Amino acid sequence: MTRVIIVRHGQSTYNTEKRIQGRSDASQLTQKGHDDANKVGKVLSNISFNAIYSSPLQRAKITADIVCRDNQSQIAQTNDKLMEIDLPSWVGMTTTEVKEKFPEEYTAWHSCPDKFMMLVPTPEGTREFFPVLSLYEQAKQFWEEILGRHKGETILIIGHNGINRALLSTALGISPARYHSLQQSNCGISVLNFSGGLGENVQLESMNQTQHMGETMPSVRPGHEGIRLLLVRHGETEWNRQGRFQGQIDVPLNDNGRIQAKQAADFLKEVKIDFAVTSPMARPKETAEIILQSHPNVKLKYNTDLREISHGLWEGKFEKEIEQEYPGELERWRTIPAEVQMPEGENLQEVSERSSAAWQSIIHEALSEERSIGLIVAHDATNKTLLCHILGLSSESFWNFRQGNGAVSVIDYPSGLNGQPVLQAMNITTHLGGGVLDKTAAGAL
Repeated sequence: MTRVIIVRHGQSTYNTEKRIQGRSDASQLTQKGHDDANKVGKVLSNISFNAIYSSPLQRAKITADIVCRDNQSQIAQTNDKLMEIDLPSWVGMTTTEVKEKFPEEYTAWHSCPDKFMMLVPTPEGTREFFPVLSLYEQAKQFWEEILGRHKGETILIIGHNGINRALLSTALGISPARYHSLQQSNCGISVLNFSGGLGENVQLESMNQTQHMGETMPSVRPGHEGIRLLLVRHGETEWNRQGRFQGQIDVPLNDNGRIQAKQAADFLKEVKIDFAVTSPMARPKETAEIILQSHPNVKLKYNTDLREISHGLWEGKFEKEIEQEYPGELERWRTIPAEVQMPEGENLQEVSERSSAAWQSIIHEALSEERSIGLIVAHDATNKTLLCHILGLSSESFWNFRQGNGAVSVIDYPSGLNGQPVLQAMNITTHLGGGVLDKTAAGAL
């Protein structure tokens, strides 16, 4: 496995002024940017990196140099393929100025980034330039150059908001049309695990962790208020720990699972929660009830379509038993999960259809009741199909997402159901005592 940790540079002067940075090198780190880079260095200091790569732009390079002070194993190498998205017509302008001077282009930038085009001058006149498509091609070239060089190693990348989104998207197969559906906060940390090269199996272990900077989760951007959903996987069960397939067998939390639920409750204690929905099965229900002890005025609702996948005749069995009774099926489940029909159970398409329908109905009800922040507690497979739904991926990408017991993911709908959702953070597990890396026993479903 090749582990890649991706960090966005610290806060810059252009960030605070809400100016378009692009490939300009005029912007500098603020004092907060320096301080947060120090915090990144400290939280990553116990990880040994085989290589550290940085964008050559000073806001990223200085962030990398600060991080390297706490990690003596490497000096950051600059790589031009980690440069920020090129927005030549807008560089240095505030977002307000861009909206006023380029209203149609700004609308296209947000509504269809994959089709967003700028006319740039050339000696012959002008040419059409597609910034997002160009950035995604740049990200693919970086992966193809780096992954073969560092097979089985751990590397650190310090980049920018745009290139980091493109790196994550090209690794996971997310369309450029969803460019704005991933958030990257200043000094936020994401973790990718590659089994091989680009196009082979990859797992997003976590995305946009900001807890090392004293933030529970990324804040809602001004002007982007809407619905925020906190998606939680239930705490550990004894069958999770044993690696036994549970599916729709109603296995309760074990003692460690209750501790994880309490840790999630402490983590979310200061977060305003307006409503809560859980799968009615015992393990998510108890997890939700423990979390809501800090929110006594929130009524817990149940939605049966959030229940775990039915593994049918696999339920109650260990992997070795399933392999004996259904030779080759476990390997198909691990490699082509969308094609597997559980014997006398469900397939992922059925789980996806019911879970996404439940998700949409929860948002619709929240909008009608003018509620803004909701807690949703469900299961591993359910949550993974929801993440695929949120990012416009098919069930073939099911294994691309990790969901630890007691983990929290954050999804915003800044325009309600009329606009695309934004995955603000995924699989936050720092409250469970594992640091940046997910140390939960994910176990069988």
